[in-house]
Amino acid sequence: QVQLAESGGGLVQPGGSLRLSCAASGTIFSIYDMGWYRQAPGKQRELVADIKNTGSTNYVDSVKGRFTISRDNARKAVFLQMNSLKPEDTAVYYCHAHVFRRDYWGRGTQVTVSS
Repeated sequence: QVQLAESGGGLVQPGGSLRLSCAASGTIFSIYDMGWYRQAPGKQRELVADIKNTGSTNYVDSVKGRFTISRDNARKAVFLQMNSLKPEDTAVYYCHAHVFRRDYWGRGTQVTVSS
């Protein structure tokens, strides 16, 4: 069983920045494939960015150049640095782990971009 706990969400003005963190349980974090998803009101959950256990990354087109995903295996954590935030980035952001053919989710953290 893998438990994930997000932190770092909040209210920010357009153009601002936030850094999301996700702390994971388990002793073999280094083999987890990790990712961040988001779900806006009335919309389906979408992948924002992911980082494989190899370190390779992938981003949805709408955040390329603005968001950066990273991981720290020693701290069993994954991060999402979000810059140049836009109102359309407003959503609940969820941490995701994929390991041994199973998927695990955090409870989510709210990000609101508004003036």
